[in-house]
Amino acid sequence: MKNSNAQNPKTDSSSFDSRRSFFSLIPGWLIGSIIAVIAIALLAGISRSFWYFEVIENDQVGVRIAAGEIQGVVQPGIAYDFGLFVDLVKITTSAVAITVDDPELITIDKQRIGLEVTADVFRPREADIVISNYSRYRNIYLNDESLQQRMTAFTLQAMKVCVGDKKFDEAVIGSGRDDLRACIDDELSGLAEPLGLEVRNVAVPQISISPEVQAGLDAIVQSRLATEKAKQDAEKAKQEAIAQQAVEEGRIRVEQSKLQEEARQQAILQDIKRQQLEAELAVIEQEKINTQVQLELTALQQKVADQQALVDIAKELALAELYRNSPAFVSLQIALANSAAIKDTDKLIFTPDGVFPNLIFSNGTLPTFNVNP
Repeated sequence: MKNSNAQNPKTDSSSFDSRRSFFSLIPGWLIGSIIAVIAIALLAGISRSFWYFEVIENDQVGVRIAAGEIQGVVQPGIAYDFGLFVDLVKITTSAVAITVDDPELITIDKQRIGLEVTADVFRPREADIVISNYSRYRNIYLNDESLQQRMTAFTLQAMKVCVGDKKFDEAVIGSGRDDLRACIDDELSGLAEPLGLEVRNVAVPQISISPEVQAGLDAIVQSRLATEKAKQDAEKAKQEAIAQQAVEEGRIRVEQSKLQEEARQQAILQDIKRQQLEAELAVIEQEKINTQVQLELTALQQKVADQQALVDIAKELALAELYRNSPAFVSLQIALANSAAIKDTDKLIFTPDGVFPNLIFSNGTLPTFNVNP
């Protein structure tokens, strides 16, 4: 029986000739270039196991490995090494953000709530931590997805632990949220620390509750608000009453002060009037005394005047009596009076009785006049 799979020798020969003619059409330089590229790639691959020259960025650390054994940790900068089967593995130390949601968490008083937790995770930079943990957690140190998966599991566990230890009000209302965040931060840090990871910036941005719980909570809030409002109204009324009482007391005090001040002013005025009356009375008394003294003085003065008048009259009377009894004394007094009346410049002319004198001056004689008409 003829084998159908048997090949025709003539056909194979022609096919080989066709391939040879095809390669003969390719330029030699192109074939050489391809061979050179392949050789360079093989050389680079082989040389990579003998040396490296790397730049480590600021957010990285390098793990120096030789023949599968960690030799040390290289900090940011330029790293290079020569040797047999040497390698440098870079670990990114910048923050890896995680966001974890859990809609079904049960509080200690059997209330359901949902949480959303966010945090930043940092891989280690310290050489001793990297060296001691690299072989066990290599995938977590090098792969962000693996790190996020592990931290998500840790976060879910921390959320359940912290919510399960708190009552609904302590986990949801007021400052209880910050206590819940601190609890999750502590739990998560405690779980991540054995892996050489550091957790920072833990936050609980969202807390969700079921519609039934929300309705009940709203009712509680409304009741609490109503209670608070009633307390506030009572307190307001009390304060208003106290304020009104204070106003009335203040008004009464003002009136009392006003009356007291008026009484004080009246007392001062009465005292001033009394002092004024006393002063006027003293003045009257003094004037009375002065009048009495003046009267006594006047009487004394009158007596003195009477005595003086008697003295003056007695002198005149004595002189008159002397004039009457002594004509010679009178003539003497007349002569003395005339003598006293004559000045040194006076000119006296004596003429007989009945004769009229003529007055002679340097400018001639003036006529005389009859002085006894």
